[in-house]
Amino acid sequence: MSIEQKIQELGLNLPTPAVAVANYVPFVITGNLVSISGQLPMGPDGPIYTGKVGDDVTPEQAVEAAQQCALNIIAQLKLALDGDLSRVNQVVRLGGFVNCVDGFSGQPAIINGASDLMVALFGDKGRHSRAAVGVNALPLNVPVEIDALIEIK
Repeated sequence: MSIEQKIQELGLNLPTPAVAVANYVPFVITGNLVSISGQLPMGPDGPIYTGKVGDDVTPEQAVEAAQQCALNIIAQLKLALDGDLSRVNQVVRLGGFVNCVDGFSGQPAIINGASDLMVALFGDKGRHSRAAVGVNALPLNVPVEIDALIEIK
């Protein structure tokens, strides 16, 4: 079963990859690695949630936001690989940032929204190292941003 079929089976949709809005590129391929720039939880009409976790956004909503970030990572990856997600050899690392109130310590559980999706879609190739960091602000006041490093064939 293809990654796209697995996404549909989970009741999710692969979005159109976002274009860069500043002086960076959405991804860089070097050797057998693809580095995906930080992805926000953007849906077709903008951010699916805004605000700080623990104030405006519940942890459950933030998990959904992390999952949307992961879908956006996969959309960028598909673009980078000319549509061929079967070239993924290993999701190496996710870097997760959670816009949260002082004292919030549930960042790992939030970023699990992305980690769990990577494993659900790629199996053992989706298991990765990770960072889950709390920050005081993110672009567009979103609750989560995630970047990725992926090994390809």
